[in-house]
Amino acid sequence: MVNSVPPDVRWAIVQFPLDPPRGAVSRFCAEHGISRRVFYKIRAAARRDGPVPATEPGSRRPRSSPSRTDQDLLDIALKTRTWLREQGLDHGPVSVVDRMRRDGLNPPSRATLARWFARAGHVRPEPRKRPRSANRRFVYPCPNACWQLDATDWTLADGRRCVIFQLIDDHSRLAVASRAAWGETGNDAIAVFDTAVRRHGVPQRLLSDNGTALNPTRRGVTGRLVEHVRALGVTPITGKPYKPTTQGKNERFHQTLHKWLNARPPARTLPELQTLLDTHDAYYNTQRPHQALPGHITPQEAWDATAPADPPTPPDGPPLPPPPTRAPADGTTTTTISPTGRITWRSCELYLGRPHADTPVTMTWDQTTITVTGPDGTILARYPRPAPRTRYLGTKNRLPTP
Repeated sequence: MVNSVPPDVRWAIVQFPLDPPRGAVSRFCAEHGISRRVFYKIRAAARRDGPVPATEPGSRRPRSSPSRTDQDLLDIALKTRTWLREQGLDHGPVSVVDRMRRDGLNPPSRATLARWFARAGHVRPEPRKRPRSANRRFVYPCPNACWQLDATDWTLADGRRCVIFQLIDDHSRLAVASRAAWGETGNDAIAVFDTAVRRHGVPQRLLSDNGTALNPTRRGVTGRLVEHVRALGVTPITGKPYKPTTQGKNERFHQTLHKWLNARPPARTLPELQTLLDTHDAYYNTQRPHQALPGHITPQEAWDATAPADPPTPPDGPPLPPPPTRAPADGTTTTTISPTGRITWRSCELYLGRPHADTPVTMTWDQTTITVTGPDGTILARYPRPAPRTRYLGTKNRLPTP
């Protein structure tokens, strides 16, 4: 290699006679361990650039990089990352890759995007952070085997403090219920648990921290929530004091919710905050790919993929009925059309067209139809309710609008 030749050997080549005796070049090359091709390359560089530049090693950068990622695709990835951050969503390389795939693009690898974001100054290096491969997760084998309950503090627009109860399923990460309350009380903890039971059935276990309103058993006290769930046959469990990693899934869920709420106008009242929580849970469950789930599927897809655990047997009665297996037939949610003109309903993409990109819309569905309404109340499109495992509905699938 030309760049590996030492400077003193380069200088000797530059000073070599122009008309050397027969065999002198071969002997010189053998003595210094270089090839005749390298010798004459350095001589040509001396004639072209001068003797001094020829003694300096040149750049090792190749003249072309056929496998280099297209710059336009990297710019789209950067715009996607910016959009996810503005929406209060996770915007790391994995999230950007998932978002681009859902938009119908062929994104670069996660490692390529990580290097590009760092080079563009959008990522703060954290060399001491544990690598993703070091994570060791414990997951229950099926839905309803264990739920995790925790509360996080929040502040309304006028400065009043409140709390948000978040209850998730350990296996699927499904947000089974959320509740806004003025304080972390036993009554509100029971209320959010009962809401989740009405929606998804009774779990076998309930994991929480040692809070007075949740599970103060380690403090020698039996809380109202503990008595309530035990009456249903549920086993209440709790982590050790000052060990929040036991409830790590819920702690991470708090971070996702805080990002999402901070990207929106603050709620002025508790009912407004509850509306935001319901909207967030609908997006989190049905549209947000979860990096901790196999294949980065959504929590709703993970819930539907495995049959829920059998309900526990109450201590003084027969087993409770099995949990519902189907989602409610009717519903509504708000979302924003993607830059490529798409929205997602329960893992099925609906294409509205690029003219509607970045438009906030409301989706309303019943047993037969999905209706997409614009911010002014105009019906933008109507689709038939997709059959199970349907992944895409385009313009040819639309129904006539009234």
